[in-house]
Amino acid sequence: MLAAFEWHIFWERIFHPDHVFAQALWRTIYIAVLAQFFGVVFGLVSALMRRSTFLPLRILGGLYVLIVRGTPVIVQIFFIYFGANLFLGFDLFPRTVDLGLFSLSGAVVAGIVALSINEGAYMSEIIRAGIESVDRGQMEAARSLGMPPRLGMRRIVLPQAARVIVPPLGNEFNNMLKTTSLLAFIGVYELFLDADVHYSSTFKPSEYFAAVAFWYLVLTIVWSVIQAWIEGRLAASERGDRLSFLERVREAWAPVPGRLWSRAR
Repeated sequence: MLAAFEWHIFWERIFHPDHVFAQALWRTIYIAVLAQFFGVVFGLVSALMRRSTFLPLRILGGLYVLIVRGTPVIVQIFFIYFGANLFLGFDLFPRTVDLGLFSLSGAVVAGIVALSINEGAYMSEIIRAGIESVDRGQMEAARSLGMPPRLGMRRIVLPQAARVIVPPLGNEFNNMLKTTSLLAFIGVYELFLDADVHYSSTFKPSEYFAAVAFWYLVLTIVWSVIQAWIEGRLAASERGDRLSFLERVREAWAPVPGRLWSRAR
C-alpha cells in the first residue's frame, strides 16, 4: 500500500521553517558565495598562468585544470577533508576554525576549499576564453600608450572580457548552490543534510526532500534574477544608441519629408 503524501509536513517546511533549518539555509548560501569567490580567484590565476610565456607556469596551470576537471568533485571533497591530514602529517582542518569574529567547523572550511579548487578549474577555462575574445589590438594599443602588460590586462582587457565571462560565471554559481549538497557527506549541516536528518527520524522522504528541492529552486530563481540584472547592466554599453522597439516602430511609420519624394521623382 502506497503511503499518502503528508502535505502538512511539506507546507510546514516551506512556510514555518525552524531555526535549525534557517541556519542550514544560511550555511548553504555563504558556502556557495565563498566557494564561488575563491573559485574565480583560482580560475583567474590559472588562466593567467596558462597564458604565460614561462613554460613551467603553463604546464602547472594545465595540469591543475586537467586533474581537477578529470576527477569527480565528491572524490576531491573526501580527499581534501580526509586525505590531506595523512599527506601533511598534521590536522589541516581541526574540529573548529577560529576566525576572530566568528568560527567555522573544520568540515565547512574543508568544503569551501574543495569546492573552490574544483570551481577554479572550470573558471580558468571560462576566463581564458573571455580574455581571448578581446582583440589583440587592445593590448597592443595599451602598450603603445606606455602601459605595462599587467596594467593593460587589468584596465583594458579584463573589463572587456567581463561581458563574455559573466554569463557562464552566473551559471557556474547556479550550479554551486546545488553542489553544496555534496558537503553533507563530510558532515556539513546544510539544506540537504537537514532534510536527511528529518527523513531518518520520521521515514518521510517524499515530504522533506520535496521541501528541500523547493528551497533549492527558490535559491536558483533568485540568483537567476540577479544574474539577468547584472548581464543587462554589462550589456548596456554594447547597446549604445540603439533604438528601442517602440522607437523603431515610430521611426518606420513617420511621414517621409517632401524633399525626399521630390528627389525620388
